[in-house]
Amino acid sequence: MPLAVETRWSNRTWTLFALMVLAWGFNYLFVVVGLRSAGPVWLATFRVGIGLAGMLVLVTLARGWGTLDPRGRRDAMLLGIPNTTLFFGLWFVAARSVPPGIASVVIYSFPFWVALLSAPVLGRPIGRTAWLAIVTGFAGVALISQSWTLLGPHLSIWPIVELLAASVSWAAGTVLFQRRFQAPEILSASAYQLAGGFLGLLLILVATGVEPIPRFTPDFIASVLWLGLIGTAVAYAIWFTLLGHTPAARISAYLFLVPLVALTASVVLLGERLAWAQVAGVGLVLAAIYGIGRARLDSSAPDGPPPRVPSTE
Repeated sequence: MPLAVETRWSNRTWTLFALMVLAWGFNYLFVVVGLRSAGPVWLATFRVGIGLAGMLVLVTLARGWGTLDPRGRRDAMLLGIPNTTLFFGLWFVAARSVPPGIASVVIYSFPFWVALLSAPVLGRPIGRTAWLAIVTGFAGVALISQSWTLLGPHLSIWPIVELLAASVSWAAGTVLFQRRFQAPEILSASAYQLAGGFLGLLLILVATGVEPIPRFTPDFIASVLWLGLIGTAVAYAIWFTLLGHTPAARISAYLFLVPLVALTASVVLLGERLAWAQVAGVGLVLAAIYGIGRARLDSSAPDGPPPRVPSTE
């Protein structure tokens, strides 16, 4: 049965969406807080572990178990490598050098990569509006990257490259996830992919052994609780609740608000400052994210929404 599309969002839907955007936007600030007491891989491991525990409760309450066969569980766990291990690992490593506002904007080049990968993997052609948004978005990222290296001689382009790699990894995992799983399987598959990502992060910790044990300061505990419970488990619960009322394409049209929240909060709370070239780049990226979302919404089939896309943000 096709999912009924809300022609006009209710106050409840807007409230839930706003809470989800705030949770994901403030994740970038709490990453910075957590990195003061832990290495990036340790912080990512704690976040995913706590988020996984919350997801297990969510799937159990939603009676979502039993939808996957052994092969499906295996595939979901393998997709946790790009979707969780590499995504969080690269993001958190780069977050030691890049302010959270800029980090969020570069990470949210994600929709551009999804659009590019969806053509060969999912057979979805890219329309003119989407192409225009992609080109605009990459121009914005290039402007941010160039101005980043000009802000000081001590700055390197590599953290920006790591953020882009994290975004590409997230996009590739999402597109492959979308191709592999159907709507009834997505909730339990999301839990299994978090489990696979968690195991991947643990393997990195054991194999490298280069990061010291975290210092369990109040700031660190607050950070991992926010990232794991609010920024992962609660945000997931809201995400799947919203998908019961409106297709993912409609939600994605407003996802530009996530980096906008992160950037605003970073400027107000952490004193992050942007050069004018960076401001221009940020504006281009945010406009492009909105353009991609609108292109997806406008191209939705009239007899139903596009497949639901999970998020590991």
